[in-house]
Amino acid sequence: MLRQYCTDIEVVGTTTSVAGTVEWLQEPTHRADILFMDVELADGVCFEIFRKTDVKGKVIMTTAYDTYAIKAFEAGSVDYLLKPIAPEALLRAVSRCCTRTDKPNIEATIKTSTEARRYRERLVVKFNDRIVPVPTTDIAYICSEEKCNYVVTSTGCRYILDASLDVVADVLDPEKFFKISRSCIMASRGIKSIVKQGGRLRIIPFVDTAEELTVSRSRVDDFMSWLER
Repeated sequence: MLRQYCTDIEVVGTTTSVAGTVEWLQEPTHRADILFMDVELADGVCFEIFRKTDVKGKVIMTTAYDTYAIKAFEAGSVDYLLKPIAPEALLRAVSRCCTRTDKPNIEATIKTSTEARRYRERLVVKFNDRIVPVPTTDIAYICSEEKCNYVVTSTGCRYILDASLDVVADVLDPEKFFKISRSCIMASRGIKSIVKQGGRLRIIPFVDTAEELTVSRSRVDDFMSWLER
């Protein structure tokens, strides 16, 4: 698929195990800008690699199981591809790596009409001992509180989110979500009204909440431009 859809990508190595991957990465002459990691390898899971060596390239995880999604983003994975991998999903993942890398000459040559970036349609969250997929259309806002991250839905449900707000903000559609502060990402559909408080803005959401949802002063202008789109 890389040869067919990403002709500027050069495959510089392949491994089949945790031990083999660690050995490859620790070889001084080896260097990779992007690493595709299957989760389940011959001698364990790919998360063990991060505990045994420094992984410098951008990581895209690939698996047939959606149960590893939280761990993947905790490990810093740029994207998470479910098998069978669709060409547009592969292109999206490679494109994300290229926009984040310091190497300007790495580009994915897209041989498909689906060039627009695709954003997450759901987030995987925790509820007690269950893992729950929450559609992004159900999200009112996402916030950090007391060192924990939470997804709050339009019905008032509150779920624990393991991924950081920066990681989540990168996979959500910026037309529909805006990071109003370091501790909150707001959904446009979750805004009922806005109250001016000096140089800041306080958001009144449709869902009942005791949390103060305030737009940082430095983001007020960008927020208003986003709101008026």
